[in-house]
Amino acid sequence: MRKVLVPLLLLPGAALAQQAGWGNVGQQEETGFSWTDPLWPSFWMAWTPATLAVFIGIFSAIAVIGLLEGFRYRDGIERKGILGLTTTLGDRLFISLLGSAWIFLAWLGLVGQPIWIPLFIAIGWGIFVFWKV
Repeated sequence: MRKVLVPLLLLPGAALAQQAGWGNVGQQEETGFSWTDPLWPSFWMAWTPATLAVFIGIFSAIAVIGLLEGFRYRDGIERKGILGLTTTLGDRLFISLLGSAWIFLAWLGLVGQPIWIPLFIAIGWGIFVFWKV
């Protein structure tokens, strides 16, 4: 009798939970655009729109610097900056990308998210490197 009584007592609670929307817990809900959802879920690397944008930006910058040094500035724009280094456009791009990576890593290690502030610091670092280094 006890084995029959317990499920009968739990049945109204299950019906109320179903009406409250708990029946849809395991189903995926349709969402809009997300910067963190993988573009190709079964791919070996989790390419998100954010990582794709970063890599497209880096390769585009390399292409622009290569075109500038290949066609417009054949001898390169060498100059000696405040660090005492003689650098070209490619060197300055590399220094700015490397410094930006360290800025983001330091920010994430010390502060955490959000990362909008280190984005502006990294942009400022890039402007400084191309202007003074």
